[in-house]
Amino acid sequence: MSGLVDRLVAHVMGLEVGVMASQARLEARTDPEALHDLRTTVRRLRSLLRPLRGLPGVAQLEAAASRVGDLTTPLRDREVLAAYLLLHDQPQAAQRRMAQMAEAYPAVAASAELAQLLQILDAFPRFLRASQRQGLLKGLRPNIEKRLAKQWKKLDTALHDPAHDRHRLRLLIKRVRYGIEAYPELDRLPKAALPRLKAAQAALGDWHDCWQWLARAEHEADLQPCISTWQTTMAKAESRADRVLDKLSADCFKS
Repeated sequence: MSGLVDRLVAHVMGLEVGVMASQARLEARTDPEALHDLRTTVRRLRSLLRPLRGLPGVAQLEAAASRVGDLTTPLRDREVLAAYLLLHDQPQAAQRRMAQMAEAYPAVAASAELAQLLQILDAFPRFLRASQRQGLLKGLRPNIEKRLAKQWKKLDTALHDPAHDRHRLRLLIKRVRYGIEAYPELDRLPKAALPRLKAAQAALGDWHDCWQWLARAEHEADLQPCISTWQTTMAKAESRADRVLDKLSADCFKS
């Protein structure tokens, strides 16, 4: 038990360092990957916390991480779209969005949401140690294993639903993947699971980008020249995603 708690504390401290490093890079405005890295670190934190729900401090830290996610999601969406437009001969549309991002990066770095996350994150290892001393972490390992297995079961059910929703599947796949990566020592899944999950996440991500951009094009006139291409790309991404999901289901789940 103490070994698992030690690893949890070390993991949380490592994530805190990652958030602080991303904050510094955002403030400097020199790093195009800083926002993405911040979001990835926060996502990994949330995956680490999900099986710990009910322990002191977890709800507060989850809420703070969620607020940072809400703050940065539209900014990351704009960033990804700008990069696409720049690569596909739409420099003016790209530059308009990139100009907005130049001000957004330091604003995120200085935001109350990020400051609160770092404050709670800094205190969280002490909450874990206090919970350990009070005997609140008894049964922690089987509880985490049970919650990870429950996530896997939800994904199994969704994959075998003929009317599955791609949005929901994408979120479930991300949740399962990051859960495995948060607790590798508790991973009881098939060997093929992680690479298949990564492939499925990528395929559904391509589909989701096109879906989202088409929705934006209804309200943003400078995106309308891209509509035809996105419709074609989205159809191809749907087919690819279906093939990858079939592979995930066949390799990792019983029919």
